[in-house]
Amino acid sequence: MTVSTATDTPHLGVLVSYLRTEEKLILANARNRGIPVSPLFDRDLVLDISRHSASANGIDVDVLLDRCVAHARAGYTIRAFERWGIPTLNTAESVFICDDKAENSMALEASGVPTPRTIIAYTPESALKAFDIVGYPAVMKPVGGSWGRLLAKINGPEQAKAIISQKLELGSVQHGVFYIQEFVNKPDRDIRAYVVGDRVLAASYRMSAHWVTNAARGATSMPCPITPEIEDLALRACNAVKARLAGVDLIETQDGLKIVEVNSGGEFKGLMETTDIDIAAEIVTEALATAKRAKDKTCAPAVSATR
Repeated sequence: MTVSTATDTPHLGVLVSYLRTEEKLILANARNRGIPVSPLFDRDLVLDISRHSASANGIDVDVLLDRCVAHARAGYTIRAFERWGIPTLNTAESVFICDDKAENSMALEASGVPTPRTIIAYTPESALKAFDIVGYPAVMKPVGGSWGRLLAKINGPEQAKAIISQKLELGSVQHGVFYIQEFVNKPDRDIRAYVVGDRVLAASYRMSAHWVTNAARGATSMPCPITPEIEDLALRACNAVKARLAGVDLIETQDGLKIVEVNSGGEFKGLMETTDIDIAAEIVTEALATAKRAKDKTCAPAVSATR
């Protein structure tokens, strides 16, 4: 599938579903720096789990960068690569947490990161009780998904019953889990902070008159200064979900900033319009650092126990 390069520089594999602007920039940056790099399209992968190495599957890379938009494919692939001893950015554990909104919220809350009040329920009756607890209006989201899709602002019990009934008709196991969150009356914007490694590289306001302020839903990006509060919360949120590459979504509330969720990998096309930082270059650098940390850990001498 890929050709190995005789060099001390790790061969970077980039897991992709298709090449968006961000992935094209990442690949171009690596190539311009003389770093061996190969895109690995999820549709082309044939992962024989009975074979115990990536090379036995025709894959010759030293580190894997996850830029896949198909969550299930990314999760299985990263798990396989980790089993074969290939370091990944992010880890399978982090991707699992970030790709599930319920897991995401629980990890944030367990780490003491301020986040909107969230309730999980499993039946129409318990979901209606959950709405009574958080109060109306409230927000219902699928536990899986991205780009602001299938979100609903629920203004009262009758609307709640209709949306619950609709979700059950969809038949998906995930739609049988009701993820209900308090509605925060925020300004016409949210904040996207982009974290690579141990740094918040940049942040932007995502502006929209609609209550869903995702860039994928038409929000426009404006520069946002990285305040100490934004930096602290974004890094704490990434630590909570064990991510070293993430887009962190924050909202402004009467009680201060809160973290909505942490997105593993995260898009940065809109963010590029608000910063001079070469985000693609920073991601490539962190991927190489991930490979080096794994190599150093493998080569570290064992410490014998002494009395």
